[in-house]
Amino acid sequence: MKPSTKLATLALLAGAALASPAIAALKEGTQAPDFTASAYLAGQPFTFKLADALKQGPVVVYFFPAAHTSGCNLEAHLFSVAIDKFKAQHATVIGVTAGNTDQLAAFSKETEHCSGKFPVAADPGAAIAKRYDALLPMRPGWSDRTSYVIAPSGKITHVYSNLSPNKHVQETLDAVKALEK
Repeated sequence: MKPSTKLATLALLAGAALASPAIAALKEGTQAPDFTASAYLAGQPFTFKLADALKQGPVVVYFFPAAHTSGCNLEAHLFSVAIDKFKAQHATVIGVTAGNTDQLAAFSKETEHCSGKFPVAADPGAAIAKRYDALLPMRPGWSDRTSYVIAPSGKITHVYSNLSPNKHVQETLDAVKALEK
């Protein structure tokens, strides 16, 4: 095989891998691993506790690779635009990342990202992402783009894993609404 053909084949395979959904190991019906993490809301630090959030209603835990990267910027913006729809369902949204954690305070308040409307949590060493099997295969130590909807009982009711940020908000919002039925 010619070097140019090999390169084209590798590029095609890599593109297909990025375009296809990833497979999250935690399945619907699984008990969500509890966690506590340092988080930011509108630039202000606080401690996020999943157990406490579940007392208020369902929780959307979305893992994203890193603050201030193009796909993550878009995903955070899309969640901020839809946050009132989640709140109408009594749902909490929390973004969790192992990448660029030193930038989360700013990321949480910038209008083009979270707009101070929902918190983002730091996951140094990807400890939480490991427990949720949400690790980015091509970048060890970073979170994958995987979203979980967790019922107040602590059971995972929906999992969506795809490197494209475009459908995470609609997938999770639909799953939260389905909990009401």
